[in-house]
Amino acid sequence: MLGTAGGKLVKAMALTAGLALSAIPVRPAMADNLTDAFIGAYNTSGLLEQNRALLRAADEDVAIALSALRPIINWTVRVSQDYNKSRVGTVVSSAQPSRFFSGLTLSQLVYDGGASILGKQSAQETVLATRQSLIDVEQQVLIRAANAYLNVLLQEETVQIRQNNVNVSGEELRASQDRFEVGEVTRTDVALSEAQLANSQADLAVARGNLSIAQAEYVNAVGNAPGRTAGQPSLPNLPRTEVEAVSLAQRNHPAILSAQHQVRALDLAVEQQRAGLGPNVSLNADAGIVESYDNDDYSNDASISLNFNQPIYAGGRLAANVRRAMAQRDASRANLLNVQKDITQGVVDRYAAYQAASASLRASTERVRASQVAFDGIREEATLGARTTLDVLNSQQDLLDAQLSEVASRTERSRAAYQLLQAQGLLTAERLGLAVQIYDPTLYYNLVKSAPSQVSKQSRDLDRVLKALRRD
Repeated sequence: MLGTAGGKLVKAMALTAGLALSAIPVRPAMADNLTDAFIGAYNTSGLLEQNRALLRAADEDVAIALSALRPIINWTVRVSQDYNKSRVGTVVSSAQPSRFFSGLTLSQLVYDGGASILGKQSAQETVLATRQSLIDVEQQVLIRAANAYLNVLLQEETVQIRQNNVNVSGEELRASQDRFEVGEVTRTDVALSEAQLANSQADLAVARGNLSIAQAEYVNAVGNAPGRTAGQPSLPNLPRTEVEAVSLAQRNHPAILSAQHQVRALDLAVEQQRAGLGPNVSLNADAGIVESYDNDDYSNDASISLNFNQPIYAGGRLAANVRRAMAQRDASRANLLNVQKDITQGVVDRYAAYQAASASLRASTERVRASQVAFDGIREEATLGARTTLDVLNSQQDLLDAQLSEVASRTERSRAAYQLLQAQGLLTAERLGLAVQIYDPTLYYNLVKSAPSQVSKQSRDLDRVLKALRRD
């Protein structure tokens, strides 16, 4: 329960601030760098909003489970018609009294072998599992933003390289035409240069199309169009060894933690079903007024009873419920093992991919250096007549391929680094230190875990929170 009424309002306002991001004016991210892309994705993701709502639904399951331990009070109106026929000796009599009852009825669970308490505990474990699932969704949102940013950056650099290649091809064509006019080369050399220029222009058009596609994905992933990119992002802190990476993942990955809580929730569900095989005791009471339609008689009526029930036979339903709960628990345990194996494999794969991308980048950089030296030399030799136009064009293509390979390797290294971070369960807004208002799942839970009644002050605070959360 919350403290004073003022404290409730303060907490409700804090919850509104913490959850209702749509109600807070957010400065549009310029998306000049990867951090801006992360912030935009975190603040605008519909997938995050969807799973936050699912978490709030799981929070309410705890309140629903708690309500089973509390009394149930109803206002009841009951109209009854009795039929009675009796014989005493030779006299047969009959009666058909009509009665009207209006009053309050109460039902309170006294004992059920702990089944209701176990149900509440199981719901709490489900909440913890759902919280971890939300963190995993957050990772998916952020890695998509990272991929979108890196793809835009890659396509921008590709367009720039392709544009430069068009310029170089144009220069080579002019040089071939000049040499043709003075008789140093044939018409074939000019045609080769023309074909090279046309091919470069076609590749540039394709690159610009790919850039438009990457920008569209960026808008979808981040929530706004990309601005002028700031270049390759700095690499995050990564583990030094594969063993260290796997160990971090086994301790931190939300998919593993969620599966562990799911196992615990289903363990409790098995105990709950077993408790349902035992006796239960409930207190029932009603008080009200009983009137007769046949006359003006009435009476104030009240009753109280203590009911004991012990299931003996229910058609096999109770035993089947126990077996089903056990099967679901066994499935969750097997799922936990599978998740642990998948996470381990994912970390190993991502670690190897990062190492390979780093090595590829080093080789590509050296290839660009060597190709540039070769191209400059061959072009100079061609002006002296020691090389043909075809030699120059082939060298130009080699340099182009090397430059494209380098930017692809650099992008892939950055992508692999953040994918490794995700594989360890560390790609979250909190761990990245993003300048966003971190969603706190405990705020809503703390307001509903005590199952406030509809007429309470706490319930009205919840209504205001939910209104602030709605985007309509």
